[in-house]
Amino acid sequence: MAVPKKRTGARKQATRRSHWKAIKPATTKCTHCGATVLAHTVCTECGYYKGKAVSIKSADYVAEEVKSEKKTSTKKATKKAEAKVETPVEETKVEETKTEEVKAESEEKTEE
Repeated sequence: MAVPKKRTGARKQATRRSHWKAIKPATTKCTHCGATVLAHTVCTECGYYKGKAVSIKSADYVAEEVKSEKKTSTKKATKKAEAKVETPVEETKVEETKTEEVKAESEEKTEE
């Protein structure tokens, strides 16, 4: 390991360290609540970043579901996908028939 022969002078140290200075951090205003926020960070007041809810603090936050499904064969995956598609369709048909019945009842009452 190298060892200096002589001590470094104060002027040389000062010139070398002249660039070691604290800088003022860049701040911006939050687009949602108007609070002062560090640039490129989530607002600590409301939990928004670039107009989107990304923190639990925000009322509109929706957690993304983590997909941890293991690789399955294509036959199983297609069966699951078909099952998922069929279920909502049946529910909407039931809802449509209920709304039609309600409409028919309201029309009968207005005719009387």
